[in-house]
Amino acid sequence: MTCCGNSALSHDLHELGYTDVTSIDFSAACIAAMRARYARCPGLRWAVMDIRALAFPDASFDVVLEKGTLDVLLVEETDPWHVSPQAAAAMHRVLAEVSRVLRPGGCFISITFAQPHFRKPHYAQEAFGWSLRHAACGDGDAGAFHYFLSPLPIKP
Repeated sequence: MTCCGNSALSHDLHELGYTDVTSIDFSAACIAAMRARYARCPGLRWAVMDIRALAFPDASFDVVLEKGTLDVLLVEETDPWHVSPQAAAAMHRVLAEVSRVLRPGGCFISITFAQPHFRKPHYAQEAFGWSLRHAACGDGDAGAFHYFLSPLPIKP
């Protein structure tokens, strides 16, 4: 889980049976608080880390989940149709790190309030080799969109 903040999502996943969950955030105070709050859950791991430069080895995770992290990268953009080169580069850097730490066949799940046509150009880059599926939650206009990105099948 990237940029977990003080969200209970990692714990909720643990309670649902996903007992091997690693959560990162750039805030040392936040990670310390989360470690203390969920100390009774040994399968939850917490690390201070920058999503733009993950300290994990290549192919470390079956799933990478982000919930609003990428929204923050683009929050100051005034025109979603024309993202600044700086924001596009930041988005690419994060997605390249996600791609690097995913195991072959792994899945990247992105939960965002952005409309699909604004995110697809970032996610559907050939360099990542991801197939893209999305599903709307809520009413489809104001609700969150969930993207499921995974490597494209390798053709012989």
